[in-house]
Amino acid sequence: MNLLSLLLSLFLSLNLSSAQLRRNFYAGSFPNVEQIVRNALGQKIQQSSITVPVVLRLYFHDCFVNGCDASVMIESTKYNKAEKDHPDNLSLSGDGFDAIVKAKQALDAVPNCRNKVSCADIITIATRDVVNIVGGPWYDVELGRLDGLSSTAASVEGMLPQPTDDVNKLTSHFAKNGLSLDDMFALSAKILSFD
Repeated sequence: MNLLSLLLSLFLSLNLSSAQLRRNFYAGSFPNVEQIVRNALGQKIQQSSITVPVVLRLYFHDCFVNGCDASVMIESTKYNKAEKDHPDNLSLSGDGFDAIVKAKQALDAVPNCRNKVSCADIITIATRDVVNIVGGPWYDVELGRLDGLSSTAASVEGMLPQPTDDVNKLTSHFAKNGLSLDDMFALSAKILSFD
């Protein structure tokens, strides 16, 4: 099995975490959602080629903490330090966040889409698209995620693999997210190649 196939299996595992998800979730009301996201992502990639790996990494960091709910996008407030400001997330590139924000803005510019498509779904679509852009397969994603309403730095603690983790600890991190040893090696190798 090649690296891209393993990555595909990773994303499909992370995408199927909720019973409400289904293909063509927006087809009845907003049939161009995926194309709008892909176009916005394409424009961002033309501005900054780093967008490809940083979107992939953003998805990984989001999904490993409380599921794929876009809570990593929430800003800290005076009273709450959010996930994105936890030390494990400080290395996430602004280009990844910007890619998702630009896609959200493009969707919100369409009157009947405004505030109807979750950032969680946008990150999922964008991740599938970057996998495809770098030569991976095109695959359907199931949509219908709701955005997380809370985000705390404390929720990140212990949820993401650390560079100092041994194989047993790494295997445990991936297993609790429904991922195999093969998935762990494929994703770890891909992330290391982008660092």
